[in-house]
Amino acid sequence: MDGEELTQQETELYDRQIRVWGVDAQRRLSKANVLVCGMTGTVAEFCKNIVLAGVGSVTLVDDGVVTEAALSANFLIPPDESVSKGRTLAELCCDSLVEFNSMVRVSVEKGDISSFGEDFFSKFDVVVISSCSLATKKLINEKCRRLLRRVAFYTVDCRDSCGEIFVDLQNYKYTKKKVDEAVEFELKYPSFEEAITTPWKRLPRRMARLYFAMRVIEKFEEAEGRKPGETSILDFPGVMKKRQELCEEESFNESQIPDYLLERLVVGTREFPPVCAVIGGILGQEVIKAISGKGDPLKNFFFFDAFDGKGIIEDISNPDAAS
Repeated sequence: MDGEELTQQETELYDRQIRVWGVDAQRRLSKANVLVCGMTGTVAEFCKNIVLAGVGSVTLVDDGVVTEAALSANFLIPPDESVSKGRTLAELCCDSLVEFNSMVRVSVEKGDISSFGEDFFSKFDVVVISSCSLATKKLINEKCRRLLRRVAFYTVDCRDSCGEIFVDLQNYKYTKKKVDEAVEFELKYPSFEEAITTPWKRLPRRMARLYFAMRVIEKFEEAEGRKPGETSILDFPGVMKKRQELCEEESFNESQIPDYLLERLVVGTREFPPVCAVIGGILGQEVIKAISGKGDPLKNFFFFDAFDGKGIIEDISNPDAAS
């Protein structure tokens, strides 16, 4: 991302944010290429934020079509059916994002992201995926990790009024200002698979309950061959059984994964727009920090529940996993 200087037009357009995070950070942003898969309402908020911030390019992947649920959460989708007919979510969102900032290159890539080779991911500095299966999250994360260059990887999911972000920056160095000098720090991140295979009994006693609930839902959907969000109240007994199985495997107390929380995630599969704005805003902020190399990055899970209004960061690593 190093190299060319900002153009006069970029300097004038991004003047206010340059005053906040500096010319070097803005230059890195303007050269960064971001890949986004899964055009959910949360991802729409994220894309808006990074396009306005002035990243170099954003590539969208989502061959899905407009549904009532998508229309209710994703403000990038035009409400006019004649405009959206016969077009994918990625294409519709692309048209809207271009209008936010004509200096950012926004494009669409068609196909199943899990079938894309490692060379495809090597073109990007950041990869963000949403509404993907557990297997796809693991697969894309590992493809990014096998590349010679570091690619920042994020997953983001929002169900009802709950949201989760996972971050993998691999071996990441950044600077932080202390008094009058810049101090360099380094963090080592586990992969998604390494993180979620950490034995539950080793996790902090006051761990966010949403972490466990999301893992139960993921495992249930995987076992049933469901796509993310393809659940209803009829599945609740099956989800409770999956919780019991996982807790027995992990020697974990079932009471740490409340019935009411699992029911909310099973029934409330639609996104709640205000929560989309919160999660999308946090994700945008984190990606900007990762690209610019300035500020403390999130490590490695973030959870938000609108019921209590709390945002919780959890650092989850498995010391037994291979590095």
